[in-house]
Amino acid sequence: MSGARVLAGPPLAAGAETFADHRARLGPLPPAGRTTLINELEQSGLLGRGGAGFPVGKKWRSVAERANGDGAVVLVNGAEGEPLSHKDRTILARRPHLVLDGAQLAANAVGADEIVLYIGEAHDGAVEAIQRAGAERIAARAGFTVPVRITRAPDRYVSGEESAAVHFVNAGDARPFTTPPRPYERGVAGLPTLVQNVESLAHVALIARRGAAWYREAGRAATAGTAVVTITAPGGRPLIREIELGQTVGEIAAATAATAAAATPPTGSPTDRAPAVTLEGTQAVLLGGYFGRWASAEDAWDLPLDPAGLREQGLAFGAGIVAFLSNATCPIVATARIAEYMAAQSAAQCGPCVFGLRAIADAMGRLSRLEAHRDDWDDVERWAAQVKNRGACRHPDGAVGMLESALLTFEDELNRHWRNRRCSFSATARAAGRAA
Repeated sequence: MSGARVLAGPPLAAGAETFADHRARLGPLPPAGRTTLINELEQSGLLGRGGAGFPVGKKWRSVAERANGDGAVVLVNGAEGEPLSHKDRTILARRPHLVLDGAQLAANAVGADEIVLYIGEAHDGAVEAIQRAGAERIAARAGFTVPVRITRAPDRYVSGEESAAVHFVNAGDARPFTTPPRPYERGVAGLPTLVQNVESLAHVALIARRGAAWYREAGRAATAGTAVVTITAPGGRPLIREIELGQTVGEIAAATAATAAAATPPTGSPTDRAPAVTLEGTQAVLLGGYFGRWASAEDAWDLPLDPAGLREQGLAFGAGIVAFLSNATCPIVATARIAEYMAAQSAAQCGPCVFGLRAIADAMGRLSRLEAHRDDWDDVERWAAQVKNRGACRHPDGAVGMLESALLTFEDELNRHWRNRRCSFSATARAAGRAA
């Protein structure tokens, strides 16, 4: 990777980068006209890092055109309700000024009258860093030209969905909209609203300084640039790394032991050594998080982490999560645990989510406990097909996508649980799957 990227600068373990150090390292934000910056973002090919992967420049243009000078809102999405993701809270806590730069640029580009920082209620370190960063800017007479406020997002999976974020800011209810208008049309306070992920705005702050061509220098496959990812290795704390898009899963596994270039999230403490991850010791990889997909270690090891390429193969980059499942962990137990979590996180707005995900989770729970009913496997497959594309939001689709990938990836072990009521793993391994 060439030049400064999102996690360049002081070691993450050193804490938040100060405004003085940030300006000394990167220089001030350059003056950029509204149209110029949006054009640059479109040329960069930057995709949103919240999970959906929507082109950032296109999103900004839609909001700017809708607002047409009559006012808008920028909502900085740092809810990060995905349990396996720790990257956004880390960026907020360690590189707060990159995020604030990006928010300021966004407000200028779409003609916003307000910036709302929507940060997960569990992410106290991120909030404290942002508050200090704001005070530093005021002291340096480099404050914002529009009002900025912080809103704490409920600690629920669906809270980070963009319409849920808008709904919460407006009405204190973090459930997704079930009908139009979408946030870019009418969002916070009825104004066109740009909902943009924390990491996306950090990339914007760098693109504004160095340009689209610089951003595109990184990237080995179809998608240009870099991404901040959360890596979960068996038995270790999450590691936060910035990768060049197109790096393989195997390359990322090899780097997990190099903790000098990695860091635990701000709520944890650095470890002396990260656990080594090898192909021989790994049975599967969950890509994209709980809305993502399982792949066997053999299939995943040489797979480039590229959003476009993964999508073509029915996999997902999502919010940049690479979770390794050890050979010592029962995958049926691990999958059942995720299914239970997703059922409990329902927005309670429609039958497919409330009843469908609950029925699936209950059946997977019985399969994991070796208490399967005769029709459980067939029922899970049938219910997953019935739930798909029928929810009021995308929550049930993401949940059953993960589940269907597990049914394929772990077919042999699932058959053993269902037909023979036997598990290949020890009681200790089964407990590890429940706690993972």
